[in-house]
Amino acid sequence: MRDGGRIWLIGGTSESAVIARLLTDVGIPCIVTVTTNNAELLYPQTRVLVGKMSGYIIPHFLHKMQIRAIVDATHPYAVAISQLAIAACAQHNIPYLRYERSAMVDLGVSPKAKVIELESFDTLLQGDYLHRKRVLLTIGVKTLPAFKPWQNRCTLFARVLPEVNSLQVAIEAGFTSDRLFALRPPISAAMEKALWEHWQISLVVTKANGSAGGEDVKRSVAEALGIPLIVIARPQVAYPRQTSDFAAVLRFCRQHILE
Repeated sequence: MRDGGRIWLIGGTSESAVIARLLTDVGIPCIVTVTTNNAELLYPQTRVLVGKMSGYIIPHFLHKMQIRAIVDATHPYAVAISQLAIAACAQHNIPYLRYERSAMVDLGVSPKAKVIELESFDTLLQGDYLHRKRVLLTIGVKTLPAFKPWQNRCTLFARVLPEVNSLQVAIEAGFTSDRLFALRPPISAAMEKALWEHWQISLVVTKANGSAGGEDVKRSVAEALGIPLIVIARPQVAYPRQTSDFAAVLRFCRQHILE
């Protein structure tokens, strides 16, 4: 085993929590970074740093923490930190591996629901997809402000995390309290169906989050209720190396820490 050094696990997702447990079980030292205090709770047995990383901070972090390799297990839409990590790895000659959760197409899912796949939120907002519809947004809070111009052109509802900041962002984007539902995933098909029916939803917008992000449940409920589902594609990132296999992540970490 090499002396010193650890894995930097860029986390915040349920999959990153699984990876952290795997590394702990085999004695591979790692440090996890997340952006929120709630995300820190996913890693009870691992050292966690909470805060936003920047291009200025990362080189100091790599040196101080003796990082030998990076496993990027962030959300598929957390593009900024992935790009920073990739650049840092290239600059400092540190091995990088992206853990990318499986997409629905990779899982062989071909639902009969009317699924509209769009390449970006800009495509959605510049078209007439939302016009006069009762729309449920299950896209996280960061993008909600972009929908503010549509508040008078359709009836928008949003599901957000039960956090003060999330609610504040949604309210500032024009959502009233009767059009907000705060709940932490995972969300069952029964609850999805009840919420959509209660609000008389005629269109749902989500991200291509895969089954880990509840996309399979939304597709199933959309099919059952005959409601169109708009799926926003994942951002395209040129990952130098990636996998959707936990065993491959463990082999990568063993290679750069234990061997």
